[in-house]
Amino acid sequence: MSHSVTEISVGAVVLAAAVGFAAYATQTTGLGVRGGGAYELSASFRSLEGVSVGTDVRLAGVKLGTVTGVHLDPETYRARTTFSVQQGVEIPDDSAVVISSEGLLGGNFVEIMPGGSPFFYEAGDEVTDTQGAVSLISLLVKFVAGSGSSE
Repeated sequence: MSHSVTEISVGAVVLAAAVGFAAYATQTTGLGVRGGGAYELSASFRSLEGVSVGTDVRLAGVKLGTVTGVHLDPETYRARTTFSVQQGVEIPDDSAVVISSEGLLGGNFVEIMPGGSPFFYEAGDEVTDTQGAVSLISLLVKFVAGSGSSE
């Protein structure tokens, strides 16, 4: 009898821990943000290197949403993205969307650089002021090539 009570208690603790991890994972990955608590915006980039579905969307370092879709526009050869933004966060319609890096070894994320307009983007709007990812390798090649030719 004491074995079954112990086993039930341990099982309940394991189940509670699993539910806690699931809730944490949903909140951390932004899956919970995609529901009714967010609206979608889109943007077009020359280079979307290091960004995929699920990548963070941040403003002032705070996660506001995630990238929800990525595809190539066959007419312009630009990367088209859709991303979610938390409901209640209004983005001025002169804001820029930039692919930023977390550092030399970190990944990329989508950063919203807010403008000063009194008008705001609405669900489904396209952000036209964008800056794509900058390749670290191409910057290093330019630096090495530039430093050798100055002598």
